[in-house]
Amino acid sequence: METKIPKNENKMAVSSNITVNEKNLKKRLGMDKSFDVCQRKLSILNKEVHIFFVNGLTDTNFMIEQLKSLMLLDDTTNIAKQEMSVKRLIENHLVHVQVEPNQSLDEIIFFMLSGLMAVFIEGEDEALIVDVRSYPSRGPDEPDTERVVRGARDGYTENIIINTGLTRRRIRDERLRHEIMQVGQRSQTDICVSYIEGIADPDLVDIIKKEIKTIDIDGLTMADKVIEEYIVKQGYNPFPLVRYTERPDVAATHLLEGHIIIFVDASPSVIITPTTLFHHVQHAEEYRQAPAVGTFLRWIRYTGMVLALFLMPLWLLLVMQPSLIPETLAFIGPNDDINVPIFAQMFIAEIGIELLRMAAIHTPSPLATALGLVAALLIGEIAIQVGVFTAEVILYVALGAIGTFATPSYELGVALKIVRLLLLIVVAAFKLPGFVIGTTIFLLLLISIKSLNKPYLWPFLPFDPQGMWNILVRLSIPSVKRRPSITNPGDQIKQGNS
Repeated sequence: METKIPKNENKMAVSSNITVNEKNLKKRLGMDKSFDVCQRKLSILNKEVHIFFVNGLTDTNFMIEQLKSLMLLDDTTNIAKQEMSVKRLIENHLVHVQVEPNQSLDEIIFFMLSGLMAVFIEGEDEALIVDVRSYPSRGPDEPDTERVVRGARDGYTENIIINTGLTRRRIRDERLRHEIMQVGQRSQTDICVSYIEGIADPDLVDIIKKEIKTIDIDGLTMADKVIEEYIVKQGYNPFPLVRYTERPDVAATHLLEGHIIIFVDASPSVIITPTTLFHHVQHAEEYRQAPAVGTFLRWIRYTGMVLALFLMPLWLLLVMQPSLIPETLAFIGPNDDINVPIFAQMFIAEIGIELLRMAAIHTPSPLATALGLVAALLIGEIAIQVGVFTAEVILYVALGAIGTFATPSYELGVALKIVRLLLLIVVAAFKLPGFVIGTTIFLLLLISIKSLNKPYLWPFLPFDPQGMWNILVRLSIPSVKRRPSITNPGDQIKQGNS
């Protein structure tokens, strides 16, 4: 039960007077107001024993077992009772693997609010802490956003203990480290920094732990997102600087490559760092198929992302400057009379697609089909017949949306949509110069981004031939002998090294 205890200038110690302890706990925990902070009083071997716990964070079956074992003390007689103190007898009869004495009332309160049970004994100036916590959580089901055709169906949950266990199940290395700490003056949320000692860069591990320890905030209401903003200091840059995953196999793979994983209690996703742009375009499905199939899927995904970013701005540019259209592509552009300017049509359609996406998230499942039918009618047939949109605009907007949805990272998909809208605006305002300048600024922005001092466009810039080849082609696992250099791994050899 090693953990960081919240700072408290007025530290209190456990009193040998059990009535004083009861009074202090009731006052500090507001037991007369909070229904879930519970107390059970027992009389064992002519000693008064008080048990305190938080209902909802403890396992009822564990609690019953502890009470049974304590109550049996009065019903049994043996020589040991005469030779051992009551505290020692009670400690020996608490049937649990984790029972520890503690003399600090502040630490005891912290442990209680974490789901542990505190046992106070009359005449003793320390309490016994028993780990009987059982956090409410769902089962480790497959994540909706990272589904695969063939592969593991388990996923992270909101329980940090389950999540670290799912990871350790895949990496049974004695050098895998799970370092836990607490963040938030009031929430005291558990944060776990995971890495493999000897592979992960120790300097980077120290930097991340230092950044987490310096976080001064009331609570982590948004869980891992708050941690991300404190660590990488993203500002208003829309591109994701860390990668999120809900798949234990993906997290384990990155750990073996030298990355650092950050678990946040009450969040089903974990943070992978350091990452580059190309980490956000890979998907577990590529590694569940043959290398040729994985490469094919990867290139289809790349094509979709490029189309999502540049297809609509390019089409708008060609419509506004027909002189740029080659003869072989003379069919490009609307043929009918236009009631609404093309730029306005595209911008309205883009905003409409985004509204539909947001509506789909908040729509109950039984109504999702109805929402899809309404969207198809309003944005499709009826909108074209009325003359609000042309059929070609609907086509290119749909292709752009499909490319965005094909992006494995939700955060990267939203960033690409923002850039696409900005490119549409500059093309509408300045035509060809606007497209060239906008694209140049976009590339310069990507080049300037660094995540934890790692270049965002690695292995393209700075160029790493082997790393770039691994990005372009899904290589067979036996052919990958070295870990990626971007993580600065302590052990660079991935195979053939014990």
